Amino acid sequence: MSGMGITTVVSVESFREAEGPLVDVRTPREFDQGHWPGAINIPLFTDAQRHDVGLTYKQQGRHAAIQLGLTLCGPRLGDLSEALSRSAGGAAQPLRLYCWRGGMRSNSMAWLAGLSDHPVCLLEGGYKRYRQWVLQSFETPWPLKVLGGRTGTGKTDLLLELERRKVAVVDLEGLAHHRGSSFGNLGLPEQPSTEHYENRLAEILDGHARRRASEIWLEAESAQVGRCRIPRALFQQMQVAPVLEIRRSDQERIDRLVDVYAVHDASALREATERIQRRLGPQRTREALEAIDQQRWADACMAMLAYYDGCYDRELERNPASSTVDLQGVDPKGAAKLLVEQGIVTAMVCS
Repeated sequence: MSGMGITTVVSVESFREAEGPLVDVRTPREFDQGHWPGAINIPLFTDAQRHDVGLTYKQQGRHAAIQLGLTLCGPRLGDLSEALSRSAGGAAQPLRLYCWRGGMRSNSMAWLAGLSDHPVCLLEGGYKRYRQWVLQSFETPWPLKVLGGRTGTGKTDLLLELERRKVAVVDLEGLAHHRGSSFGNLGLPEQPSTEHYENRLAEILDGHARRRASEIWLEAESAQVGRCRIPRALFQQMQVAPVLEIRRSDQERIDRLVDVYAVHDASALREATERIQRRLGPQRTREALEAIDQQRWADACMAMLAYYDGCYDRELERNPASSTVDLQGVDPKGAAKLLVEQGIVTAMVCS
């Protein structure tokens, strides 16, 4: 049709490089479960409507499902068109659209966008194909290096400072909104699904690959970061990657833990402590709970550090550190500067 925007269907790689905002036209529930990071959600159907259309397709066939879809969407076409144009930044501006399989939902929205002269790029195979790309990316051999150290040594703070110095970093805890222990969710946003966690990880790794990072640093973690699971293929690479263990004094560690956790409600700290009481043992649990009730934060940390230190030391026996660095008395910013200047950590060269 003359004057309508042109629609093209492209691969994941070409879709990534195409112009225009990224729009996910699946239902809110599908979007919340996982989406291409950076996408906005303009759903063609509500969750209930999609269920009804799918049920009609199974029971009555494709034609009946299409008719129901048209009936449900008809009254909303004006609002949907306006939402698409607003997202694009005005009429005739480019858009990138995807649905689950790259089928009727994205094609229908592409037709609607074309009425306002938007050039539209559709993702071949839809979000399902993107998920295949995500999972395949973890099979790629990555130049991983792991930052290890006992609880309270400030590994995450150091990683973030290294990132500011153009070092390739993957903040596994930051992406998961969790610090990786029973206390890890305190004061942080709700965690993403494991599916969306994988999407975010894949995008970070892809960005480092495009910048030709010679090494990628991440923190030593167990396979589970709260409810988010590190992809198996990536975790296996972490298990054999070189480990740099950072060391700090016990007092520095306690001081840092007090700074991070003492700001939280005592009842939340008690609950987190009680969740690990079987592993802490009755005596340490009692000491920790009493210290929390009396706001003796340093004592509460000391009661639990013995347990966490034991866990770390056992892990270190299985995967010995390749090297160690003593950072006592050095703040994270100074520590990052030291590691880069001494060549222990390599920053990316920006072209």
